[in-house]
Order: sequence, then C-alpha cells, then structure tokens
Amino acid sequence: MKTLRASTYKRMPWKNGGGETVEVAVFPAGASLADFDWRVSMATVASDGPFSSFPGIDRTLSILQGKGMRLMIEERDPVVMTGESAPLPFPADAATSATLVDGPIVDLNVMTRRGRLTHSVKRLALDHPQTMECTAKTTLVLCHRGAVRLTTADATADLAAGDTAILEAAADVTIEPAASAVLFLIAIDKAAA
Repeated sequence: MKTLRASTYKRMPWKNGGGETVEVAVFPAGASLADFDWRVSMATVASDGPFSSFPGIDRTLSILQGKGMRLMIEERDPVVMTGESAPLPFPADAATSATLVDGPIVDLNVMTRRGRLTHSVKRLALDHPQTMECTAKTTLVLCHRGAVRLTTADATADLAAGDTAILEAAADVTIEPAASAVLFLIAIDKAAA
C-alpha cells in the first residue's frame, strides 16, 4: 500500500488550457496526457465551457466541492451533478460541456484507456469501521472528508482529507474513520479480452 499526500500532487494546466488540474496519480508513472493507461485528477471548473476531449478514454466524474454543474454529453440527456450525485461514467471523447449551477466547483476525474483497462468509482460515507474486499488489480482510496486509517494484512495507512492510498494487488481492507468520513473507492482492472 502506497500513500500519496495531497501536498505532493502535481498541478498542471488543462489539456484545452481552460483551467488547472491537480494530478493525484497516473500510470505509467510520468505518463503524459496523450499516453497514460489510467489517471486520477481533480479539476477546478470556474466558468462554463467545453471539456477537453481524450480520444479512446473512458471517464468517471464526481463533484467534490461547490453547488454542482449541468453536463451536456453528446447523445445523452443533460444531467445536473452535485456533491451528492453518484459518480457519472461517460466516454471522454464524447463532446461534453458544462454549465455551473452557482459558482466554481472542484471535480474528481478517473480516466482509463478503453480496450486496455476498465474502472469503477464509488462514493462512500462512513461513520463506523468497515472491511472491504478489493479485488481489482489497482485500487485507490481517496479520502475526501474527515480522516481514516486503512489496514490490510501487511500494511497500515493514515489518510487525512485529500490524501490517497494505492493498493497494487487484491486485498481485504479495513477502513476506520476517525469520526465520519467521505471516501472515493476507485477500482482499476484489465479490460475483458
């Protein structure tokens, strides 16, 4: 289990230059926006406008801060995303634009290369310890609010708000919130052949 601290995340401009992204983790390490297999990032959206297009990429978006935004995704009905909404998967190469509900937001983006990898994102609100079976090749646990302790058979990690733990193998993980906590559980696996 590897721990990533929020203070060490890489800041970079959006692909379309319209804002700033905080890169939580990318694989392979050091990969660019054109050649990553998977990428987890947070972006501040301060104005209405189009999303960057990522050919051959699948994306899941969640709202971390702010009142939310209305997403217009090609060939889909418009949807309003808030901090309470379930994470929304969609193709990152579909024409997509956003209109802010009431001021800037921060979103969480999980992206994987289509045909090579798949991913899922779950938002968890915990107020008591819980053990989860993580079966994916790679699992990321991002602590959004509060603080938690993660324990596996051979490792322990304490996460404050914004920190992330990465597990590179299947494991049972016990998650103990300090009081109450909100987490995002991100599972990344090989695509079916």
